[in-house]
Amino acid sequence: MNDSNSLEALLAEERELQFPSFGADAAWMLGNAIHQRAEAGSFPIAIEVSRNGQQLFFAALPGATPDNAEWIRRKRAVVQRFHHSSLYMSVEAEVKGRPFLQRYGLSEQDYAAAGGGFPIFVRETGCVGAVVVSGLPQLEDHRLVTDAIRETIARLTA
Repeated sequence: MNDSNSLEALLAEERELQFPSFGADAAWMLGNAIHQRAEAGSFPIAIEVSRNGQQLFFAALPGATPDNAEWIRRKRAVVQRFHHSSLYMSVEAEVKGRPFLQRYGLSEQDYAAAGGGFPIFVRETGCVGAVVVSGLPQLEDHRLVTDAIRETIARLTA
């Protein structure tokens, strides 16, 4: 684990990446920002943006498979349950020395603590949804999501 993936760095990233508000238009902007990055890199990924349990954006790029949608479902479940990124939950389990699923008594069929899921935080409100990517190694999935969130927030607040 490098410094940028430490628990403190991941928490700081969650505090930084908060939207002023989040509706269907912001979801589309965010999903599209990820889609454009993935298209430019020919990444075989699936993308989902949801708010309060409602899917607002979904796309599967060439090379993505139905298995990626299953990974999205399981990563989203982690984000929705803990209001932390799926990478944070993975690193936390590693730091604490106890496997994630065992620690919380969760099913592997329903939860995946692997990078690529990130909470959608609205300032002064909290977690209202999740954005999830699947198809790349977990650190790349996570970075793709956080870079697109950062870009989308900048566009919304410009």
